[in-house]
Amino acid sequence: IFVLLIFLFGLVSRRVQRTIVTGPMVLTLAGILVVIALPEVARVELELKPVVLFSEVALALVLFTDATRIKLRALMRASLPERLLAIGMPLTIVAGATVAVLLLSDLTVWEAAILATILAPTDAGLGQVVVNNPRIPARIRQALNIEAGLNDGISLPFLMLFVALAIADPGVGRFVWISYTLQQIGFGILIGLATGWLGGWLLHHAARRSWMTETFQLLSLLCLALLAWGLAEHMGGNGFLAAFTGGIFVKVGFERASEHMIEFIEAWGQLLSFAVFYLFGMLAAPDLGQFSAVILLYALLSLTLVRMAPVAVSLVGTGLKPASVLFLGWFGPRGLASVVLGLVYLKQKAHLPGEELIILAIVATVLLSVFAHGISALPASRRYVRQVEGMETDAPELAAVGETAA
Repeated sequence: IFVLLIFLFGLVSRRVQRTIVTGPMVLTLAGILVVIALPEVARVELELKPVVLFSEVALALVLFTDATRIKLRALMRASLPERLLAIGMPLTIVAGATVAVLLLSDLTVWEAAILATILAPTDAGLGQVVVNNPRIPARIRQALNIEAGLNDGISLPFLMLFVALAIADPGVGRFVWISYTLQQIGFGILIGLATGWLGGWLLHHAARRSWMTETFQLLSLLCLALLAWGLAEHMGGNGFLAAFTGGIFVKVGFERASEHMIEFIEAWGQLLSFAVFYLFGMLAAPDLGQFSAVILLYALLSLTLVRMAPVAVSLVGTGLKPASVLFLGWFGPRGLASVVLGLVYLKQKAHLPGEELIILAIVATVLLSVFAHGISALPASRRYVRQVEGMETDAPELAAVGETAA
């Protein structure tokens, strides 16, 4: 069914691009309908490990590809992503946990923090119409792209901290987490940097001497992405941070990396992402009848107030127009990263009392995001472009920045 659906969707893909319908919407809905139409599918238990591994590989490759589109110099002076990550993201976790404690009273503080952390990362893939639209200021698109590339890797140490605090003695958890966080972030960045820089240098010299075919240049880049992710995971680092960092630094030595990886992501990377959303739809289908009004309210607040208020706070002093702040706040879709982090949480087998409620809230929020952000991406982008066209030429939104490579 999945393969047939991809084929049929491909036949009308160009026409679909002009509508509010997106691939993740179609695949998620298809996964849900398959389980509804074929109830026996719902009784087949998917092995968690392979599903988690598949999802992690898909996310690592997407992150590596996204990173190859970012120029290193632009990243070093990209103040908006720094604000969104250093100020906006922690505030989002705090706000999400606070709202969870108030609305989902059965959750403990640490369980609420787990839920908020899983839902904190954004997914640029659900807003491709936004990040790929050249009429939207490069500074705004770059901010959303870099934020989405880094926030899932940053979320993982916090997730592990809150799981540890939820199941163990808090005093022990804090000390363990400090070491764990330093190891996750430090090793992840160092391994990604080393793998990307050295791999890019080797690819550049091999390609310059005509030792490599075009096909193997792409295959070698895919191997670098998985190598950075796998090495970091094996050595106790954050694989997602390593994949993203590797994608940034591979371009230092091999400038054609983005060209090759875009070729990959437009076909096979898209297929991996679609497969994850299809699986998500199948896993979410049995939960549809269990969403209470309170869970749906939490999902709605998670996508609006919990995201938009911290973004607004983080952007104070930047001079951005209210329309830009609202645009950046709304386009923080919850998708692939939240699905993967949710699966990573289940892999810990913490068996917390509020686990079922946590999963229901994650599923409801991601489902709502897939459709709400998918439907709104095209009309909201067009409206924002009209607002940008009316701005002064010296508006902060239009400030010269290193454009992401196209």
